[in-house]
Amino acid sequence: MLSTKALFALLPYLLHATAQVSGSGTTTRYWDCCKPSCGWPGKLTLASGATPVLSCDINDKSLEDMNAVSGCNGGGAYTCTDQSPWAVSETLSYGFAATTIAGGTEASWCCACYQLTFTSGAVAGKQLIVQATNTGGDLGSNQFDLAMPGGGFGIFDGCTTEFGTPSGGWGAQYGGISERSQCDSFPSALQAGCYWRFDWFENADNPAITFEQVTCPAALTAKSGCVRSGETPTGADTVATYSSGAVSSTSEVKVVEGTSTRSLSTSAPSSSTLVKSSSSTPIVKPSTSSTPTAVFSSSTSETSPGGSAGAPIGADLYGQCGGLGWSGPTSCIIGTCTVSNPYYSQCLM
Repeated sequence: MLSTKALFALLPYLLHATAQVSGSGTTTRYWDCCKPSCGWPGKLTLASGATPVLSCDINDKSLEDMNAVSGCNGGGAYTCTDQSPWAVSETLSYGFAATTIAGGTEASWCCACYQLTFTSGAVAGKQLIVQATNTGGDLGSNQFDLAMPGGGFGIFDGCTTEFGTPSGGWGAQYGGISERSQCDSFPSALQAGCYWRFDWFENADNPAITFEQVTCPAALTAKSGCVRSGETPTGADTVATYSSGAVSSTSEVKVVEGTSTRSLSTSAPSSSTLVKSSSSTPIVKPSTSSTPTAVFSSSTSETSPGGSAGAPIGADLYGQCGGLGWSGPTSCIIGTCTVSNPYYSQCLM
C-alpha cells in the first residue's frame, strides 16, 4: 500500500488524467465575504444530490435556501469561512477562486476545478488546486482571483456587515493586508486561511500560472457542496492541513493546524515546530516525533542594493504596483505599471 506522502505526490498526476481546459493565466487575491456567484440555482447542471455552492448565514452556519440574497446586497448569505485555502503538502494546496475562463461561461466553469502551477514569484513550482465558486465583472480572461482572508475586498464588501471589520477594512481594498501579524486580529475562523498566504503561499504577489481543468478533489466539493454533472470527485472528503508556517527569523513556534470539517472552531495544536531560515526552499528535517519538523523561508519584502532590509525595489510581473491605499512597491521589476482602476495598478508586459 502506498504511503500518504506518496499518494499526495501522485495526486496531481492522477487528476491530470481528466484534464480538459488548459492554458496560461494570471492570479489576484480577494476575500469579500459575499455569497459566491456559483451559489445561485441554475448556473450549471449539477450531479445528483449536489447543490450550488453553499453559503452561510451571519453566524457561519450553512443555509438551505439557495435563493438567499447576498449579504453584499442587503441579504443574509455570506461566503462560508471554510472556503479558505489550506496546505495539503509542502508543494500542494487546496482552495477556491473566482475566475473567468476564455471561451467559457459560468455554466462551463462554475464548480469546475483547476490545477494551477505557479510560474513566478516565491511560489514558482508549487501547485494549488482550486474549485471555481465565483466570478467577477472586473476579471480578465484566464484570471483566477484566489479566495484568501485578508486578500482585499475588491468591488464588494460583505465583511463589514458580517464581522464588523474596522472602518479602514482589512488592508487595501485591492490586495488587502501586508503583514502576517495583521491576521492575528481576524475572526478565529478566518485566521488559518489568512496565515496560509504568508506561510505556504509565501506572500507571493499575484504570481503567474499555467492551469488545467482536473477532476475535483472530494475535499473541496465536501466544503462547497457543489459537484458538476458527470463528475465523481476523487479522494477523501477530508484532507488534513499540512503543518506549515513562518515567523520571525530567530523564534520557534508551535503551529496551529486547522481541521478540514466545517466548524467555527477550526484549529487544534500541532506537534510540528517550524522556524524561518535563510534558505529559499522549504526543508523537512528529521524529527523524533511522528510529525516532521519543517524549516521554511518566507520573504515578504525585497532589499535594494545597499538599502535596508524590507525596502521594496519593485513588484514582480502581474504584481500590484499602485492604487489608492497601496503602500507597497510602485515600480516593476519586469513590465510596466498599468492602471486598472483607481484602486489597483498591475505590472504588465
